[in-house]
Amino acid sequence: MIEISFGKLLLLALVALLVLGPEKLPGAARTAGALVRRVRNSWESVRAEVARELEIEEIKRTAREAAARAEAAQAQMHAAAREVREAVGSVTAAPAPAAPAPLPQPAGQEAPVAAADDPAPERDTLTGDLFADDPHHAPAKEHPHGIA
Repeated sequence: MIEISFGKLLLLALVALLVLGPEKLPGAARTAGALVRRVRNSWESVRAEVARELEIEEIKRTAREAAARAEAAQAQMHAAAREVREAVGSVTAAPAPAAPAPLPQPAGQEAPVAAADDPAPERDTLTGDLFADDPHHAPAKEHPHGIA
Protein backbone atom coordinates (compact mmCIF):
# COMPACT_ATOMS: atom_id res chain seq x y z
CA MET A 1 0.00 0.00 0.00
CA ILE A 2 0.95 3.64 0.06
CA GLU A 3 3.42 4.46 2.80
CA ILE A 4 2.97 7.83 4.48
CA SER A 5 5.42 8.90 7.13
CA PHE A 6 4.35 10.81 10.25
CA GLY A 7 5.79 14.07 8.88
CA LYS A 8 3.83 13.79 5.64
CA LEU A 9 0.65 12.98 7.58
CA LEU A 10 1.14 16.05 9.79
CA LEU A 11 1.70 18.25 6.72
CA LEU A 12 -1.44 16.82 5.09
CA ALA A 13 -3.52 17.55 8.24
CA LEU A 14 -2.22 21.14 8.34
CA VAL A 15 -3.10 21.72 4.66
CA ALA A 16 -6.57 20.19 5.23
CA LEU A 17 -7.11 22.49 8.21
CA LEU A 18 -6.17 25.55 6.15
CA VAL A 19 -8.26 24.56 3.11
CA LEU A 20 -11.40 23.22 4.82
CA GLY A 21 -11.39 25.20 8.01
CA PRO A 22 -12.09 23.96 11.53
CA GLU A 23 -15.85 23.49 10.95
CA LYS A 24 -15.64 21.08 8.01
CA LEU A 25 -12.45 19.22 9.01
CA PRO A 26 -14.08 16.62 11.38
CA GLY A 27 -16.72 15.68 8.75
CA ALA A 28 -14.05 15.42 6.06
CA ALA A 29 -11.91 13.24 8.34
CA ARG A 30 -14.88 10.90 8.97
CA THR A 31 -15.60 10.74 5.24
CA ALA A 32 -11.93 10.01 4.45
CA GLY A 33 -11.84 7.31 7.17
CA ALA A 34 -14.98 5.67 5.79
CA LEU A 35 -13.51 5.76 2.28
CA VAL A 36 -10.24 4.18 3.46
CA ARG A 37 -12.23 1.49 5.36
CA ARG A 38 -14.28 0.67 2.24
CA VAL A 39 -11.14 0.41 0.11
CA ARG A 40 -9.49 -1.91 2.66
CA ASN A 41 -12.62 -4.10 2.97
CA SER A 42 -12.92 -4.32 -0.81
CA TRP A 43 -9.24 -5.21 -1.11
CA GLU A 44 -9.56 -7.96 1.55
CA SER A 45 -12.69 -9.29 -0.14
CA VAL A 46 -10.92 -9.52 -3.51
CA ARG A 47 -7.87 -11.13 -1.90
CA ALA A 48 -10.04 -13.73 -0.09
CA GLU A 49 -11.95 -14.51 -3.29
CA VAL A 50 -8.72 -15.05 -5.22
CA ALA A 51 -7.44 -17.32 -2.42
CA ARG A 52 -10.69 -19.36 -2.55
CA GLU A 53 -10.44 -19.71 -6.32
CA LEU A 54 -6.84 -20.90 -6.02
CA GLU A 55 -7.88 -23.47 -3.42
CA ILE A 56 -10.71 -24.66 -5.66
CA GLU A 57 -8.32 -25.02 -8.59
CA GLU A 58 -5.92 -27.00 -6.38
CA ILE A 59 -8.76 -29.32 -5.29
CA LYS A 60 -9.84 -29.80 -8.91
CA ARG A 61 -6.28 -30.58 -9.96
CA THR A 62 -5.92 -33.10 -7.13
CA ALA A 63 -9.24 -34.71 -8.10
CA ARG A 64 -8.13 -34.97 -11.75
CA GLU A 65 -4.85 -36.60 -10.67
CA ALA A 66 -6.70 -39.05 -8.40
CA ALA A 67 -9.10 -39.93 -11.25
CA ALA A 68 -6.15 -40.54 -13.58
CA ARG A 69 -4.48 -42.79 -10.99
CA ALA A 70 -7.76 -44.68 -10.50
CA GLU A 71 -8.14 -45.19 -14.24
CA ALA A 72 -4.56 -46.46 -14.47
CA ALA A 73 -5.16 -48.87 -11.58
CA GLN A 74 -8.39 -50.05 -13.22
CA ALA A 75 -6.57 -50.66 -16.50
CA GLN A 76 -3.89 -52.65 -14.67
CA MET A 77 -6.56 -54.72 -12.93
CA HIS A 78 -8.32 -55.41 -16.23
CA ALA A 79 -5.01 -56.47 -17.77
CA ALA A 80 -4.27 -58.74 -14.80
CA ALA A 81 -7.77 -60.24 -14.97
CA ARG A 82 -7.34 -60.85 -18.70
CA GLU A 83 -4.00 -62.60 -18.07
CA VAL A 84 -5.57 -64.75 -15.35
CA ARG A 85 -8.49 -65.68 -17.64
CA GLU A 86 -6.04 -66.60 -20.39
CA ALA A 87 -3.97 -68.68 -17.97
CA VAL A 88 -7.08 -70.44 -16.66
CA GLY A 89 -8.25 -70.99 -20.22
CA SER A 90 -4.95 -72.54 -21.23
CA VAL A 91 -4.97 -74.79 -18.16
CA THR A 92 -8.53 -75.97 -18.80
CA ALA A 93 -7.79 -76.45 -22.51
CA ALA A 94 -4.73 -78.61 -21.77
CA PRO A 95 -5.35 -82.38 -21.74
CA ALA A 96 -5.94 -83.87 -18.33
CA PRO A 97 -2.99 -85.80 -16.92
CA ALA A 98 -3.20 -89.57 -17.13
CA ALA A 99 -4.66 -91.29 -14.10
CA PRO A 100 -1.98 -92.61 -11.76
CA ALA A 101 -1.33 -96.32 -11.86
CA PRO A 102 -3.00 -98.23 -9.05
CA LEU A 103 -0.78 -99.16 -6.16
CA PRO A 104 0.15 -102.80 -5.95
CA GLN A 105 -1.83 -104.69 -3.31
CA PRO A 106 -0.08 -106.81 -0.75
CA ALA A 107 -0.19 -110.55 -1.40
CA GLY A 108 -3.42 -112.17 -0.36
CA GLN A 109 -5.58 -109.02 -0.54
CA GLU A 110 -7.86 -108.05 -3.36
CA ALA A 111 -8.31 -104.50 -4.60
CA PRO A 112 -11.74 -103.04 -3.90
CA VAL A 113 -13.91 -102.96 -7.01
CA ALA A 114 -16.38 -100.15 -7.54
CA ALA A 115 -19.84 -101.29 -8.50
CA ALA A 116 -21.09 -100.14 -11.87
CA ASP A 117 -24.34 -98.95 -10.38
CA ASP A 118 -22.70 -96.64 -7.77
CA PRO A 119 -24.09 -93.13 -8.17
CA ALA A 120 -21.75 -90.22 -8.89
CA PRO A 121 -20.62 -88.37 -5.78
CA GLU A 122 -22.72 -85.38 -4.73
CA ARG A 123 -21.41 -81.98 -5.82
CA ASP A 124 -20.63 -79.59 -2.99
CA THR A 125 -22.21 -76.31 -4.13
CA LEU A 126 -21.25 -74.40 -0.98
CA THR A 127 -17.49 -74.77 -1.36
CA GLY A 128 -17.40 -75.15 -5.11
CA ASP A 129 -16.02 -78.70 -4.71
CA LEU A 130 -12.45 -77.41 -4.99
CA PHE A 131 -10.96 -80.85 -4.35
CA ALA A 132 -12.95 -82.80 -6.91
CA ASP A 133 -10.96 -85.57 -8.57
CA ASP A 134 -13.38 -85.99 -11.43
CA PRO A 135 -13.50 -82.91 -13.72
CA HIS A 136 -16.91 -84.02 -15.04
CA HIS A 137 -18.44 -83.54 -11.58
CA ALA A 138 -16.67 -80.29 -10.68
CA PRO A 139 -18.93 -77.21 -10.81
CA ALA A 140 -18.45 -74.62 -13.49
CA LYS A 141 -16.26 -71.79 -12.25
CA GLU A 142 -17.88 -68.38 -12.56
CA HIS A 143 -16.40 -65.03 -11.76
CA PRO A 144 -18.07 -63.50 -8.67
CA HIS A 145 -18.69 -60.21 -10.50
CA GLY A 146 -19.93 -61.72 -13.71
CA ILE A 147 -16.78 -60.86 -15.69
CA ALA A 148 -16.32 -63.32 -18.52
